[in-house]
Order: sequence, then structure tokens, then C-alpha cells
Amino acid sequence: MSFAIVGTAVLAAGLSALAQAPDHKQIESLVDAHAAQWRDVSKQIWNYAELGYHEEKSSALLQRELKAAGFSVEAGVADEPTGFIASYGSGKPVIAILGEFDALPGLSQKTEPERDPVIAGAPGHGCGHNLLGSGAALAAVAVKEYMAEHKVAGTLRYYGTPAEEGGSGKVYMVRDGLFKGVDVVLHWHPGDGNAVINGGALAVISAKFTFHGVAAHAAMAPDRGRSALDAVMLMGNGIEFMREHIPSNSRVHYIVSKGGVAPNIVPDLAQMDLMARNPSNETLQGIWKWIENIAQGAALMTGTTMQMEDIGSDANIVPNAALAKVAQRNLEEVGGYTMSADEKDFALRLQKSFPAGMAPDLDQTEKVEPLRPIDPNAPAASTDVGDVSWAVPTIGFTTATFVPGSAAHTWQAAATAGTTIGQRGMVVASKAIALTVVDLFTDAGLVQSAKADFDAEVKGKTYYSPIPKGQKPVIDYRGK
Repeated sequence: MSFAIVGTAVLAAGLSALAQAPDHKQIESLVDAHAAQWRDVSKQIWNYAELGYHEEKSSALLQRELKAAGFSVEAGVADEPTGFIASYGSGKPVIAILGEFDALPGLSQKTEPERDPVIAGAPGHGCGHNLLGSGAALAAVAVKEYMAEHKVAGTLRYYGTPAEEGGSGKVYMVRDGLFKGVDVVLHWHPGDGNAVINGGALAVISAKFTFHGVAAHAAMAPDRGRSALDAVMLMGNGIEFMREHIPSNSRVHYIVSKGGVAPNIVPDLAQMDLMARNPSNETLQGIWKWIENIAQGAALMTGTTMQMEDIGSDANIVPNAALAKVAQRNLEEVGGYTMSADEKDFALRLQKSFPAGMAPDLDQTEKVEPLRPIDPNAPAASTDVGDVSWAVPTIGFTTATFVPGSAAHTWQAAATAGTTIGQRGMVVASKAIALTVVDLFTDAGLVQSAKADFDAEVKGKTYYSPIPKGQKPVIDYRGK
């Protein structure tokens, strides 16, 4: 073959690749075209503010909107009444986007910069999941339209995942094999800045420890009683002594959810709700076994019996370097946003409720943070996305949906999640997700690189969940 022919062939190949490269500007325009509709959906879900596994209105709304957009929907998956999967297309690759929509108890809040519940004591979206589920769906709809117009091969899925806040909804989906055959998973989460989520988070195990004793008159016949509350208090003491001897980046926190009915009756039933966390899923196993032994010891010391139930668990998130690189590039391409004058006024008034020194500049919404390695000692939360990441290559984003300096799980976060500040951050996330999904559909090499990184990360490690194999989703884990 002559050099001229070789040169022509190389040029043709280059032009062909260029022709197949996704049109990022069009994808962003498709997100913008549907943004108003999904902002409205996010506000409706913010108003519903439903607890985990009881998000009937929120789940139904998302399902209706996705069906109307051309997705097929399978509802009630993994024994979760509000869980569902929406699908479009066929064949490989299979790219999935995760959506959540559960609220938190006790965080009801109006869209006001001062504490003012809609209904005192009612749930509220203090973690912004009204934005999370809606923004993920907005990305899915934009990608679907792009796939249809450009005849992009592959399967796009949206996973409607309930009860992320303590209900381990995704864990049961993983367990039921609902992610088998999926090539890559994308997720995002509301926050007060714009960044790529590449691994991290704390593995967590939770359970209710219920002690059963013997009731008796606390003054006339205490010798006949066996105090379940004594067992709970001894368990708490044991945990406090244990703290010195576990890794310093661990977290153990609990409440006494039941402590008796009257001080003159020896409590025959008491309960502790406890959560333990560590950056390593494997390290957490040993900590949890120690906690179980403390609980059993407390029962022996008090002549009571102990029952451990309603076990929940989320793994840490497995990082993926190949996906992080393209996700960072796309988030930087999208960029952040600048608050309007009204939004700045709201934000400055809300920041007055923060502790001293905890109110950063508002221009944090405009910036994209650089990609950083995971710091296992940095403060972190937990999510059942971790369990998905042990099954499928996974990458995520966080975007500025909260007033800078806001902490999640607060009334301040709930207030902002119902405003245009939250919705503008949601659109940033939708665009970054949509760009990355289409890149994955049109670049087989990227998918293969993601799988290679995944295999390297999990090599020699074992996925672990303490949730008993026979345990079904605990639908009323929050209590009635």
C-alpha cells in the first residue's frame, strides 16, 4: 500500500471518528429544553416529602413522566413497593442512572431563610432527594432523545431507588440481580459545591437492639425485675469504652428509642437504634462483631435477652479512575452558575443561621472543584450507592444545590432544595450526567477502561453485607 493510500485511510478513519463524536452542545440544549418540566417535578416531590418505602406519590409521578417520555417502566421491583426501573433502547452497552426521592423525618421547612416548618415535626427534603430523582430523570430524558435522533445503540436505564436514607433500598436491588448486565452506573447528589464523586463514603451498618426483661414494682419488688433499660445503658457504656480501640475514622452513634413506660416500673422492654461506620467495608465487619458482643454481654449482665433486628447496611463506594477522568472533563465543560440578585439575598439571609465562620463566599456555586484522591479521614456520609459500586463500575457528581456552607440533613438544606437555587444546581448535574452517559454510549473503549479499573479495584476484596439473606426490605423501618 502506498503512503498516499495509508494517509487517506487514516484521514478517513479520523473523520469517521469525528463524525461519531457526540454533540455535547446539543445534549446540553436537550437538557435545557426539558428543564422547566423537571423543575416542576422536583418541586412537587419537595411538597410530597415522603419517607423511605412510602414515597407513593413521588414514585408514581416519576414513573408517569418517564412513561410519557417514551420509557417502559417495571414497578415494584425487589419487593419494594416504590422501586422501579425505566428503560429505553436495547442491546449493549447498558448504562444506568440512579434516582432517589425519599425525605427525612422532622425536617419540614418552608422555602424561607429562617426556621419555619410547613408542618411541625413532619418530613422534609433535607438531603435534596426531590432534586436528585428529578435531575437524574431529566438527564435520562435528554439522553433518550439524543439516542433516538442519532440512532445510538444500547440500553438506557433509570433506577427509581427508594429509601436511601437508612432503608438500604439499592442493596436489595443488587441482591435481586437487578444490576446484572449493566456496564456502568452514574449517580449524583445535592451539595453546596460542584465536584466529581469518585469513591469514598463510609460503609455503614445499622440495627435495632431490643432487650427484654421482667417488669416489677421499682420500690416494693425490684428484686423480681430485670431491667431492659439497664441493658441498653450498659451497652452504651461498653460502646463508649470501645471507641478508644477502633480506628479513629470510625463513627458509632445511637439513640435510646424505647426506655420504659414509667420510672416506678422496672422496664421490661428497651431499645437502642445504632449505626456504625468506617471507610472500609471490611474493617467495619470487625467493629460490628464487637458491637454485637457488647450487646450480648449487656444482656448477660442484666439477666435479660437481646434481639437484633431491622438490619441495614451500605458499603463504601468503589472508585473508578477511567470514569472519573471523563466525568471531571464534562463537569468542567458544563460549569457552575451565578446566583441572581434575589437568590443571593436569600442565601445571605440563610447564612446568618450558620455557626460563626461557616458561611463561605456565594461564588462557590460558579466553580468546579479539581478532581482529588480519596481521603479516608475526611468527614463523609454513607449511601447505598456503595453496594451498587461493588457490582458495577460507578461514578457520581455533586452540584451546588444548597446555599454554600449548608450541611445536609438540616432545615437550611430543605429550604433551599425547594428554591430556584436547588433547581439550578440540579440542571448542572443533569447536564454533566447526560454528557457522560452519551460519551459511554459512543465510546466502547471508555466502557472497557471502566471495567478494567473496576476489576483492579475489587481484586482480592470481598463484598460484604450483614443484612440476612432472608430479610426483605423493612418497609416500616421509620416506624408508623
